[in-house]
Amino acid sequence: MSSAPTTPPSVDKVDGFSRKSVRKARQKRSQSSSQFRSQGKPIELTPLPLLKDVPSSEQPELFLKKLQQCCVIFDFMDTLSDLKMKEYKRSTLNELVDYITISRGCLTEQTYPEVVRMVSCNIFRTLPPSDSNEFDPEEDEPTLEASWPHLQLVYEFFIRFLESQ
Repeated sequence: MSSAPTTPPSVDKVDGFSRKSVRKARQKRSQSSSQFRSQGKPIELTPLPLLKDVPSSEQPELFLKKLQQCCVIFDFMDTLSDLKMKEYKRSTLNELVDYITISRGCLTEQTYPEVVRMVSCNIFRTLPPSDSNEFDPEEDEPTLEASWPHLQLVYEFFIRFLESQ
């Protein structure tokens, strides 16, 4: 058996206007905008106590610290890097979602800028270039975002933030 390099499978498509068959390479599904935010060195976040484990008088300050920690963006293209810190950020995002859902009055005027900053850092990003010059958004498969485990929670947090008083 020879180990020849493999090429992506091609797909026959019919151009709706000329009715001619067009041969296109299938788009990669693991591409991500996360690759453009790689910082090159391991990221260490300082573990913070759970919000529920601190006195209510200390919760606003801890909430702000956790929001600031969640501004750190990880490289999800390297699946083995920063695993512990990626999991820590995911659990912190889950905790923040639960906290603003359950706690009354936790969102104050002082927290708004940090909430907007955290959401902005995570969801506003450069999209990766297309693998193909002939990308057709109606027919081609969407590109999957490798950092979705964090993005999903950021969107969930933002929805809960918007729904709060």
